[in-house]
Amino acid sequence: MNIKLLAIGKTDSSDLERLVNQYENRLKHYIKFDLEVIPDIKNVKNLSESQQKDKEADAILKKLNSTDFVVLLDENGKQYNSVEFANYLQKIMNMGTKQLVFIIGGPYGFSDILYKKTKGKISLSKMTFSHQMVRLFIVEQIYRGFTILKNEPYHHQ
Repeated sequence: MNIKLLAIGKTDSSDLERLVNQYENRLKHYIKFDLEVIPDIKNVKNLSESQQKDKEADAILKKLNSTDFVVLLDENGKQYNSVEFANYLQKIMNMGTKQLVFIIGGPYGFSDILYKKTKGKISLSKMTFSHQMVRLFIVEQIYRGFTILKNEPYHHQ
């Protein structure tokens, strides 16, 4: 299985980017992982929130395959602890999924178009985080999930 993380907009913090890269490199020992950044939508001042979400959805949909297992990182999604998340990853792998795609949306969330095309929603917390921080948190949790599945000492309980 491959895992892809799609995110809207670039990270303006080199420190965060360095940390995300660190976990990306660690993940290579377990699974093929790609982080793909979709450029911010241009001229958003002239767009409503809904129009902006629809344009972001169009850009995201161009990056997806019909066989992808797509999960939105959404504040209203299901919350997991780390062990439960590891088991969720295992379940998706056991289904024979070729590619699992996590999506981080833009500042206003997701268009209804995307909600209809996905297999699920995950919330990392009841708190709100910047989209840049979410990249780090999800990549670290994916890494943590694989160390849990392999019974490696990274995760302590």
